[in-house]
Amino acid sequence: MILSAPLPWRDDEWKVILRKAIRDADSLREALQLKSEEVNWIDDTHFPVLVPQPYLSRIERGNPSDPLLLQVAPSVQEQVSLGDYTRDPLNEQDCEIEPGTLQKYRGRVLHIATSACPIHCRYCFRRHYPYHNARNGALNSLLDYIRTDESIVEVILSGGDPLTLADSAIKALISKIEGVHHVKILRIHSRFSVVIPQRITEGLLRLLRDTRLRTVLVTHINHPNEIDETVRIATHALRDSNVMLLNQSVLLKNVNDSSSVLARLSQKLFDIGVSPYYLHMLDKVEGSAHFDTPEVEARELHRELQMELPGYLVPRLVREVPGSGGKTIIG
Repeated sequence: MILSAPLPWRDDEWKVILRKAIRDADSLREALQLKSEEVNWIDDTHFPVLVPQPYLSRIERGNPSDPLLLQVAPSVQEQVSLGDYTRDPLNEQDCEIEPGTLQKYRGRVLHIATSACPIHCRYCFRRHYPYHNARNGALNSLLDYIRTDESIVEVILSGGDPLTLADSAIKALISKIEGVHHVKILRIHSRFSVVIPQRITEGLLRLLRDTRLRTVLVTHINHPNEIDETVRIATHALRDSNVMLLNQSVLLKNVNDSSSVLARLSQKLFDIGVSPYYLHMLDKVEGSAHFDTPEVEARELHRELQMELPGYLVPRLVREVPGSGGKTIIG
């Protein structure tokens, strides 16, 4: 399908936006017109602040409790250490075939294409992932592995965010995956369409449109305020390029732990052509305990959603349990 109108941004605009992103706590506070006594933030050198301007523009100035800000602000609460919060909450290193190549579930294999992201979400379950261990030959290891197992029909590109790669690198990656005849589906997990919608360019759309693989893009949108007109333009362009769009949200305390907020999110996702897919319980990664919502509350929120929304707008409430062979549906 051909787009009816060109995108309103240049193909290289996203790179400039990413280079100019806010990268420290003081700059974030000043940009949002917050006083130092209004916030209790830290400068984390291991997992520093990273907030691009398009996302920043949707955060309310002068409000230290803005739900978008809470997702990216480096709270002092990240220093609280709890025994069941670990650096590898999903035991991903146990699933590695080679560094950077994981198989958690039958029929699918996941490739960590890069460590880079367009934004640093403070609840990220891979904030401590040892990206430095991934070898330069990770892609070759991936290809060698999937060639020997014809039950693998889907390759998942993750990270980091795979869309931080240049179009030329994405094209080469897709081309190599296409060369394995039994692979049918390419799934990409990315926040770019919401945090820097300008990454969805004519060039990228052409790559996704021209592949023989059925392409799925999983967005990560947690709050309705994250969706503006630029996000709508990006998602409509992806949909018009025959990309299937699904959304995964994480249930986050003081961000979206409200049935009314989650209902508005599902409705806005539907308006921009994205299907609500999963509502994830928090993965217990070290530094994220202040985001946790008790399961009993999550069940009640989900029950309220089922009463308020049609079934196709109700995401599945799930938790990822290491070694379970699939997502664990709650309720």
